[in-house]
Amino acid sequence: MWSGPRNLSTAMMYAFANRGDFAVVDEPFYAAYLAKTGFDHPMRSEVMAAQPQDPQAVIASMLAPTAGDRRHAYHKHMTQHMIASIPRDWMGTVTNVFLIRHPVRVVASFSAKFENPTLKDLGFAQQADLYDQVQELGQPALVVDAADIRADPEAMLRKLCAALGLKFDPAMLSWKVGGHVSDGVWAPHWYGAVHRSTGFAGPEAQLPVLHGVAADLAAQGLPAYNRLAALKLC
Repeated sequence: MWSGPRNLSTAMMYAFANRGDFAVVDEPFYAAYLAKTGFDHPMRSEVMAAQPQDPQAVIASMLAPTAGDRRHAYHKHMTQHMIASIPRDWMGTVTNVFLIRHPVRVVASFSAKFENPTLKDLGFAQQADLYDQVQELGQPALVVDAADIRADPEAMLRKLCAALGLKFDPAMLSWKVGGHVSDGVWAPHWYGAVHRSTGFAGPEAQLPVLHGVAADLAAQGLPAYNRLAALKLC
């Protein structure tokens, strides 16, 4: 599952974690991304200590067999983590889903947690590029919109499961308050709202109004979003 930040990605991870047939992995390339870029993100030292920094080790771990009855694995990925020095050929061996969200909502939410974000931090262009690369690898790719999931979680999760060849599980619609054992070490900084939740939030309100740099960032992300939105499940 490929998304940018603040895209409903953690809630979607919790939904799949609640299935008895899925293991989940939270942003496995985060430490590798920080190691290669040197970026000073919140909780950087904790992230670096908690995960492998070698992308090949991450890939081997992701593609290893899952334990017990959990026949499938859900990998929650951030598109901005996939910088040029991180291999991508493994994407041709898995099923890829792209979780999109309107750039205005992403910028408004991300800016509240991260000072002075840039377009590269938000992953819009990277998401479209990854979609194209999956197609080049000969793999089908699905697109789902966070707004559609929040508007009707059961209907959209049923459609997504059907497209993936999975049986829908009603357990995907709710989870226990307080987070999940598979949360990344960075969860205290980023996951406050979803930790207080027990299911998907209701339909989103009208788009917030952005100004200045924030409005420019959202405008720059809009073409990539619109291109993928034209391909979404509906």
